[in-house]
Amino acid sequence: MIRNKNQLQVNSEIHQINTRLHVNLHQPSVNAKKYQKGVHCIGAKVFNMLPFYLKAESDNPKKIKALLQKYLRENSFYSLDEYFEQQVKF
Repeated sequence: MIRNKNQLQVNSEIHQINTRLHVNLHQPSVNAKKYQKGVHCIGAKVFNMLPFYLKAESDNPKKIKALLQKYLRENSFYSLDEYFEQQVKF
């Protein structure tokens, strides 16, 4: 997702309102289950669930990689469902 971030839209590009979720990737509303389980939708959902301090470093691939590895070591997730059920701290 980090390497292909230029192909995705950020919420701040969709509307000009400065909200706390302006750094999240825009998730298009789609009806097809196949597309919902695809890389673009799941990738955006996973990215949006990351803590803010990780999303803020998304322009620096080396730094986000190190921070993400530390985050995943501290929080053991055994499935995507378990990851999505976690509470994100803002």
